[in-house]
Amino acid sequence: MKKPVFVILLSLCILQTFAQWKPAGEKIKTAWAEKIDVNNVLPEYPRPIMERGDWLNLNGLWNYSILKAGTAEPTAFDGKILVPFPVESSLSGVMKTVGGENEVWYKRTFEVPAKWKGKNILLHFGAVDWKAEVWVNDIKIGSHTGGYTPFSFDVSPFLNKSGAQKLVVRVWDGTDNGFQPRGKQVNRPNGIWYTPVTGIWQTVWLEPVAAKSIDNIQTVPDIDKGQLTVKVETKASAFGDVVEVKVFDGTKEVASAKASSTEKLEVSIPEAKLWSPESPFLYTMKVNLISNGVVTDQVNSYFAMRKISTKRDANGIVRLELNNKAYFQFGPLDQGWWPDGLYTAPTDEALKYDIQKTKDFGFNMIRKHVKVEPARWYTHCDQLGILVWQDMPNGGRSPQWQMHNYFNGNELNRSAESEANYRKEWKEIMDYLYSYPSIVTWVPFNEAWGQFKTAEIVEWTKTYDPSRLVNPASGGNHYPVGDMLDLHNYPGPEMYLYDGQRPTVLGEYGGIGLALEGHLWATDKNWGYVQFKNSKEVTEEYVKYGEALLKMIKSGFSAAVYTQTTDVEGEVNGFMTYDRKVIKMDEQRVREINQKICKSLNE
Repeated sequence: MKKPVFVILLSLCILQTFAQWKPAGEKIKTAWAEKIDVNNVLPEYPRPIMERGDWLNLNGLWNYSILKAGTAEPTAFDGKILVPFPVESSLSGVMKTVGGENEVWYKRTFEVPAKWKGKNILLHFGAVDWKAEVWVNDIKIGSHTGGYTPFSFDVSPFLNKSGAQKLVVRVWDGTDNGFQPRGKQVNRPNGIWYTPVTGIWQTVWLEPVAAKSIDNIQTVPDIDKGQLTVKVETKASAFGDVVEVKVFDGTKEVASAKASSTEKLEVSIPEAKLWSPESPFLYTMKVNLISNGVVTDQVNSYFAMRKISTKRDANGIVRLELNNKAYFQFGPLDQGWWPDGLYTAPTDEALKYDIQKTKDFGFNMIRKHVKVEPARWYTHCDQLGILVWQDMPNGGRSPQWQMHNYFNGNELNRSAESEANYRKEWKEIMDYLYSYPSIVTWVPFNEAWGQFKTAEIVEWTKTYDPSRLVNPASGGNHYPVGDMLDLHNYPGPEMYLYDGQRPTVLGEYGGIGLALEGHLWATDKNWGYVQFKNSKEVTEEYVKYGEALLKMIKSGFSAAVYTQTTDVEGEVNGFMTYDRKVIKMDEQRVREINQKICKSLNE
């Protein structure tokens, strides 16, 4: 029997598409890498905390070229790249080093759905590292600096009336040759420093909105007053326009409020259900923008009623509290790196997996270490119930590290440009993540790295978001500012300083190493702070550290962070291998000691 012509043509098109892309290199990969469909890459709605029904995903195969910086747009391209995987990653299909002397050019076309006629069309980028310039139909429409935050442009005025629309993006990233925040990226990866990430690394997408539309929603819960404050930012709204908020417990409407589009709303939440890792209850919310009695825009959102604070206990120790109760926060240092996608998880299932395993291990917290994740990661944390300490992904140089000299740190004199950039990116990160209830602590500095004007930065952070705690410098040079004193000690836990006015926390410890053949990024250079030969030995050491930590909790520790969730490149000190295919410790024993630690202040 002969196959219909259209079936043959479809098969040829599919084969041609896959022939244009395959994972590059021979490095280890996760199981999710095999599930990637180049025609449907990361298809989930990218911003679930502010969701509309209509959107178009622009992920997939784009043309790319790597050219010397300052070169004009190429007339011919080097090949295909799978967006949104960074250029240096295997899943991009490219896996080439870019470097600060070069730029990456991206190109594709798209068509605007006919049903979007009359709407304003927003072009969204989840994140591009580091400087992005964007052209639509050969018109430069905007640029953005900062590798960790979303940005968008209204491209409506620059679109052709019909047919294909040309989209071009140029990206430059100097990695560690500049002052910009970069996290663990360096041009020469080694030890605790990892492969550079250049270019588009989060979803690119289109969204139709009305001329009068909702631009952002900021929520702040107050469980003591039984109240939620909602700030709705709008575009093109006029005098007399109204914002309306409706709150739901499941399908039941439990509260509502209206205000002028220029005013904040205060919504009463009677007998509020509180959010915690043990009971991560989320209220859903519909937000309307109303003009002359007509709803011009509606978005779906969510929030949680929870409170993070500190208080002195009966023994005189200042403790962290969750919902007005002493609560020991315990979790892993989570780098958020992938052997196949680097900064970008291969699938949403993979993105969620690390959080779920953290819960399975018995933890109640994650320290997101010098990286910012896509919006869906934070929604997964909100839904699964995990507290998050959010680091600033620092860059620049480090001053002398004097972690044992309390109140006597040495700070860096940053250039005016470097300081301005830090402040800009830190504010953008906080703006981006402000409404996610899982985030309970901001961490502006790590281990003195780029640390400058600590008191001023901490005061600004605390003032900008008074609803959360500020960990001034995790393991860094210490000053009597912020909401906690954070110590680092490897390999075992140790309390070598104590603060009688703030909670004392152990921001990093552990790093127990186990290299497993067949699951290594590098076969010859692998390390942990201590190394063992098998799972039993590693588990025994982990439990030993846990028992020691339990005693220190009674003496004053109020939180702890174990290094780390997974192996990362040359580091082999994870609970899991870098490819997530092996859990390296006895999971049940890990969970038992972790649960004892998490519940230690509530027994």
